[in-house]
Amino acid sequence: MATLDPCPVQGILNLNKPTGRTSRDVVNLISRPLRRIKVGHAGTLDPLASGVLVVCVGAATRLIEYVQRMPKTYRALVRLGARSNTLDADGQIVETANPNVSTEQEVRDALATQIGTINQVPPQFSALKVAGRRAYDLARAGKEVDLAARPVTVYHIELLEFSWPRLTLEIDCGSGTYIRSIARDLGEQLGCGGLIEVLERTRIGPFTLADAVDPTTLTSDSIPGLLRPMSEAVANLPAVPLTDEQVALVARGQALDVGRVALGEPIPPGELALFGPDGALVAVAESDPETGKLLPRRVLIS
Repeated sequence: MATLDPCPVQGILNLNKPTGRTSRDVVNLISRPLRRIKVGHAGTLDPLASGVLVVCVGAATRLIEYVQRMPKTYRALVRLGARSNTLDADGQIVETANPNVSTEQEVRDALATQIGTINQVPPQFSALKVAGRRAYDLARAGKEVDLAARPVTVYHIELLEFSWPRLTLEIDCGSGTYIRSIARDLGEQLGCGGLIEVLERTRIGPFTLADAVDPTTLTSDSIPGLLRPMSEAVANLPAVPLTDEQVALVARGQALDVGRVALGEPIPPGELALFGPDGALVAVAESDPETGKLLPRRVLIS
């Protein structure tokens, strides 16, 4: 019979990344006590930023891309009247001479243009790759980084506070959105420049700041009890229950006949989460209506 990954420590950690540390630093804090167990994070936070950082442990690292796709919420303190090469307070800041002092209504009107599916140019200081190198490595070397605009989705922006030159925003957005770019574009539209002074991520999908754990306090003894089930990474996918026999086939990477899978309702095309009789997530599969097969894509058992 197929079994879950033999590693006893696997699942998802919802961590509160402190300011001043990189996302990789936080992964290292988890990796050290777990030693040979694979660990990875879903969704980078800049050193200046704090808040929710989802870290996947063991077999859950195969689900990182699904966490990365989840909608996110940020709280940002934006400073107008200045520009930064990194688009935040960690960079080289240049004050704008005689900046236009915007009214609250002008700020609201400018923010409205940042909502919806927009074409956004990522920051030069970002982890995106250009000709095989990280953009921030090129930027730090003094090279000009030309990053093309790409579509991102911003669901909602709420102006929480405004007192020139600072405003506090709450932003709900999709994957790939840069809050630093929103601050830059807002400042340029207002004709005064803008940058991020404080940034906190308060949510990734079901993972919220209220439930996040301080990573600096974790030990090899405490981590297992804080792991959340792998199923939370694919909570938005249709769930398909399997029999023990079907689980064994999936463990070998074999496709399943859709007609033999008892769901009680038609199986939709696209990605699906497959669960064993014990309720544990065993794989992510793709339903192919042309062949009538469920094709395993991310197998979490062996």
